[in-house]
Amino acid sequence: MKISYNWLKQFIKIDWKSDETAALLTDLGLEVEIVEKYQSIKGGLEGIIVGHVLTCVQHPNADRLKVTTVDLGDGIPVQIVCGASNVAIGQKVPVATIGTTLYDKEGNSFQIKKGKIRDQESNGMICAEDELGLGTGHDGIMILDSSLKPGTAVAKVFKIENDEIFEIGLTPNRADAMSHLGTARDLRAGLMQSGINVELITPSVSNFRVDKRTLKIDVDIKEAKLAPRYCGVTISGIKVKASPDWLQNRLKSIGINPKNNIVDVTNYVLHELGQPLHAFDASKINGKIVVKKLPGGTKFTTLDDIERTLHEEDLMICDDNGPMCIAGVFGGKNSGVTENTTNIFLESAYFNPVSIRKTAKRHTLSTDASFRFERGVDPSITEYALKRAALLIQEVAGGEITSDLIDLYPKKIEDFPVFLNFAKTAKLIGQELPKEIIKKILASLDIKINSVSDAGLGLTIPSYRVDVQREIDVIEEILRVYGYNNINFTKKLNATISNSSRTEDYKVQNVIATQLNSLGFHEMMANSLTSPEYVSLSEMLDPAHNVIILNPLSNDLSVMRQSLLFSGLEAVSYNINRKNSELKLFEFGKSYHNFTAGYEEQKHLTAFITGNRNQESWTNAQKPTDFFLFKGYIDAILSRLGIEKTKCEPVKSDVFAEGMAMAVGDETLVEFGTVKKSILKNFDIKQEVLFADFNWSLALKLISNKIKFTDIPKYPEVRRDLALLIDENITFDSIYKIARKTEKSLLKNINLFDVYEGQNLPEGKKSYALSFTIQDNSKTLTDEQIDAVMNKLQKNFIAELGASLR
Repeated sequence: MKISYNWLKQFIKIDWKSDETAALLTDLGLEVEIVEKYQSIKGGLEGIIVGHVLTCVQHPNADRLKVTTVDLGDGIPVQIVCGASNVAIGQKVPVATIGTTLYDKEGNSFQIKKGKIRDQESNGMICAEDELGLGTGHDGIMILDSSLKPGTAVAKVFKIENDEIFEIGLTPNRADAMSHLGTARDLRAGLMQSGINVELITPSVSNFRVDKRTLKIDVDIKEAKLAPRYCGVTISGIKVKASPDWLQNRLKSIGINPKNNIVDVTNYVLHELGQPLHAFDASKINGKIVVKKLPGGTKFTTLDDIERTLHEEDLMICDDNGPMCIAGVFGGKNSGVTENTTNIFLESAYFNPVSIRKTAKRHTLSTDASFRFERGVDPSITEYALKRAALLIQEVAGGEITSDLIDLYPKKIEDFPVFLNFAKTAKLIGQELPKEIIKKILASLDIKINSVSDAGLGLTIPSYRVDVQREIDVIEEILRVYGYNNINFTKKLNATISNSSRTEDYKVQNVIATQLNSLGFHEMMANSLTSPEYVSLSEMLDPAHNVIILNPLSNDLSVMRQSLLFSGLEAVSYNINRKNSELKLFEFGKSYHNFTAGYEEQKHLTAFITGNRNQESWTNAQKPTDFFLFKGYIDAILSRLGIEKTKCEPVKSDVFAEGMAMAVGDETLVEFGTVKKSILKNFDIKQEVLFADFNWSLALKLISNKIKFTDIPKYPEVRRDLALLIDENITFDSIYKIARKTEKSLLKNINLFDVYEGQNLPEGKKSYALSFTIQDNSKTLTDEQIDAVMNKLQKNFIAELGASLR
């Protein structure tokens, strides 16, 4: 939100520097993110002075150029080449002197330099009005008042407004501060707490009166709950034209482009008081105005010339012929003010915030009006804002008030009663504030004190403070005005020691995250909202199980993810497209499902790896990551979790081109492998991606809380190797299980260090070279014991696998 300091000073007379005011607003909770300088004319006409044209002759080398001599007031006339057809002797003209910076229509700067134009020296530039930002005309140079003295700064001739703009990062709850009046109210409270008593000056509407009653438009409210208050008045005989400079400058300073005097006034009052208004061309209203809902599917064209399909719950402003405006959101094309408008119906209303928010979301419309209505405007200011706007319209567009002011307010929205307990206030703040200070703060916030007792205060909260309806809210208001920095603190830190299990989710998660980080992985956090199209990439996912968002930001973020794979691939693609192709990523996250039995969330740990193992270096040959490296990472995670008794199974998910699963009992613990190229193609990924998906909830159940340890072996280990000729369909896992079954106590490790398939081997055979580590923790093994173990292994390999020694 942008706030003009000059505009703010119309409400509060203050001579503070902008940085001091910004600091106070920030302390009050209206965080000023930046303070920017603003000039109604960019550059402030600095370096532009009044010149007197002494001579003007035809350029000897150009038909469309003239050579002039100009008096700049210092007694030394300068020569300037000018291309304007209307330049003549005796004129007073604006001259950009050497070194002056000018700005084009796009805001790009260029500097005036001494030079030659067709061999004629030129020492400046005689300017047109659009070159100075004083207008749009470029038919010729700008002719100034003949009474001006040469050398006079043009900035003194034309009033340049210099302002400072506060960019405030407003929190959604502070609907009351979404205007200059609201910001001024807070600033007044802060100044009063600092001992500076200031008056809040609000625009007077005492001059509002009905001139004649010649244009009455009746209003019928069909949906009183959605439009609790509706005000309106007609103004006749207006002239739609450009707004005066002061009004345009106010709007431009806060980033709003002026349109015409009627629309500009409604925008002005919106940002001044926080009350949205809308002006209808009265000649386009047929019969009376009706505030109601229309049947779903009704077509309506808005001001942006887009035909929209209305929802049955949309509140509409209609006449006897049909809809004219989406209430509180956007006006209609066929009822808006144009340059031919002479009579208007001016609307000021309070609409139900929930209704406006839903309508704005449905139609993906976010306007200044809807932004305020959906957060809650002040219902007590509706009539006042209408009178203020009507008087301004008369000031800038002429016209007369031609109807009584309509104010339909059948059930008044009451202020909120709250009781403030002194003891609870002191407990939450951390120290006891003097009661008189509390009362003073509440009074500065327009919070009325109805009753006073030893226990506390009976209060009435003004209706514009929709975020203050509970005792805790009032305490927060007291604290922010008193100043968080003014609260005493001690050097003593109190903490409660929690008695939690070693296997609590967040603890285990931190352990594994640290392990993965040490292995070169980076943690990622993807959006749980995703595209509904992704479920079509896997037969394992069902569109019927999508958790659908009621008010999606876009179609690409309209459902909750059923799988963490696709959001992870989005991250992989994003990095690869930015030349970061060596990736190791992991994520702890949830998948979301709408099953027949109800909604369900499932916790996962996922990991992605792609690209080369190491960064390119002269010491290391480039080697891509592969399935076995990835499996090593999976095994390391399971080992760190203390999960040992797993069995390998064929992978069930169809997202893998090849892969495997590890299960415990009948439940799959982790699936991992190479992602199918057909899936990668959807993300424009052309390199291999390995993916693992852990059932984290199951993993937590399988973790043992027991700490296992063994003594460091005192006795040496022995390694023996075997080269086995086996059938090509036999896996290492089969050999591993037979070896473990054969020797449970002495066999410490089994490793496959070479695989050979090809020439000199029988068809359908392959060669596995395996190493076996044998060790006894209680004594040194003899050759006879080692040979006995190896003989048993050979015998069982031959018997169960049909293996033979090479």
